[in-house]
Amino acid sequence: MNNQFRADEVEDEEELPEEPVIRLKKPKKEKKESENANLFFKKLFVDGVVTKEAATAMLPFLIFLSLLTMLYIANSHMAVKNIRDIDKLNKEVKELSWEYKSLKADLMFKSKLTEVAKKVDTLGIKELTEPPKKIIINSDEH
Repeated sequence: MNNQFRADEVEDEEELPEEPVIRLKKPKKEKKESENANLFFKKLFVDGVVTKEAATAMLPFLIFLSLLTMLYIANSHMAVKNIRDIDKLNKEVKELSWEYKSLKADLMFKSKLTEVAKKVDTLGIKELTEPPKKIIINSDEH
């Protein structure tokens, strides 16, 4: 009966002690950086107007951010320009490849024996019908 569960035999079950609850503490953040940022936004939004001292204190950081922004924009423009140049050169290479293949096929056609015979026929040159003859000169008669 130990392996079977019955509603009327609840007394046989031993009560298990409750498990202890473990709570973790939240890690503490460094306060210097967050305090500086919070102070800046507090002065900007709560006080209304940024004072001259606060503006001059944040000026180097704002100049740095604007410089990074300009570099990012310039980099993206250069990347787009390079991509356009690459596409243009790829199209030019394809066109030149097609032109090369076309000219090569035309040359192969024009260099056929029958085509050459047609071209030189207008000059009065005929194709040989008999094999060439070998000319032998005797050197004894000299």
